[in-house]
Amino acid sequence: MDWNEKKIVVLGLAKSGIAVAETLSQLGAKVFITETKEKDDFLEEKKRLEEKGITVEIGGHSLAWLDDTELVIVSPGVPLEIPYLLEARKRKIEILGELEVAASLCKAPLIAITGTNGKTTTTSLMGEIMNSTGKKVVVGGNIGLPLVGEVRTLTGEDVVVAEVSSFQLETTKKFHPHVSTILNITEDHLDRHKTLQNYIAVKSKIFAQQESSDYLVLNADDHLLNNLAAQASCQVIFFSRQKKVKGIYVQDKKIISNWQGQENVVCLVQDVKIKGSHNLENALAAIAMAEAMGVDREKIVHTLRNFAGVEHRLEFVKELDGVKFYNDSKGTNPDAAIKALEAFSEKIILIAGGRDKGVSYTHFAETIKEKVRELILIGEAKEKIEEAVIDAGFANIHKMNSMEQAVQEGYSLAQSGEVVLLSPACASFDMFKNYEIRGEVFKQAVVQLK
Repeated sequence: MDWNEKKIVVLGLAKSGIAVAETLSQLGAKVFITETKEKDDFLEEKKRLEEKGITVEIGGHSLAWLDDTELVIVSPGVPLEIPYLLEARKRKIEILGELEVAASLCKAPLIAITGTNGKTTTTSLMGEIMNSTGKKVVVGGNIGLPLVGEVRTLTGEDVVVAEVSSFQLETTKKFHPHVSTILNITEDHLDRHKTLQNYIAVKSKIFAQQESSDYLVLNADDHLLNNLAAQASCQVIFFSRQKKVKGIYVQDKKIISNWQGQENVVCLVQDVKIKGSHNLENALAAIAMAEAMGVDREKIVHTLRNFAGVEHRLEFVKELDGVKFYNDSKGTNPDAAIKALEAFSEKIILIAGGRDKGVSYTHFAETIKEKVRELILIGEAKEKIEEAVIDAGFANIHKMNSMEQAVQEGYSLAQSGEVVLLSPACASFDMFKNYEIRGEVFKQAVVQLK
């Protein structure tokens, strides 16, 4: 696409909005970036962008800028039903996201990873595997680094590994990864997508443009994903912890590759360093993607043996008086928190709660009854979670007003040999800017315990 002199509106002064505004301005576009929030935090950024010739609006979205605009680029966090975007659609102005723009500028093969849970761990692991090949590798997307500012200098010999969220996929049109995966699907973000069917349809956009020379990796143990294989026009590779499949599976504590006409042992399950059955699934998906990319098996196994996981995902923080503290702030939905609980054999003091995302806590409550000795609740959703766990027959509930109070209470309740786990099952936005800050506050509170 020729961006020169194109008039473009960018919604949202977050990382991806800033990155796409700067990139398209460098390519000659006339860029207007608009942000509804009125915060002093944006003033320095506003000045910097305006020095680059980008017009910046803080505190509202001016409809006048839609006049003669050819494209609106929306940040993932901006709901698609706000009045400004409804007006853009009414005027038949195309609406895309930063991911779509980045992909259009990228000459390198793209590996794209989505799913309700495990995206960041799998993306980070896949990035490490690809780094072991000696190629130039860019790891980004929903993992925190906007791709649009990173891909312009890449060639066909390089590779991009992208974590892709449903919010990003909503605004794609021609997004075409060479290798894609959907790790799993459970209820999440229904406050935005409304129904599970809508959520699945958005996730399915990751492979919508893939062709016969491309690969789609699917979790054969997830019944919601099995039905998607028939919709794909590309080659499908399955992975499974529970059964033999055409792809990557586990049998007799070995990981086996079975998709290129022969069966081979890749490694032992114990070679996967990261903890938990869910992380074994993440590893199986990464193996499948790596084999689709032609990575040498020895490099794959070496990475599995050395990859220790990512920050804020079952991250060990500290042991004090025999009590171990783990930060799983990235467990932002019930299914993620369930997987975290299932990773431990010890009794757990669980800290949970935050902003509700319109999902059910029934299965979460049942797992709490089985795995948790004491439950500490914080945030807006604490009453809703409390109701669910009481219905499940669990009564050891403590409600706190801050993370610091929750950590102190957790330490007071815990006995030697037990685990204090932060795995909120909720978004962070009621109390924190993001899950990273929530995790940092938890870790700071733990470090200060005496």
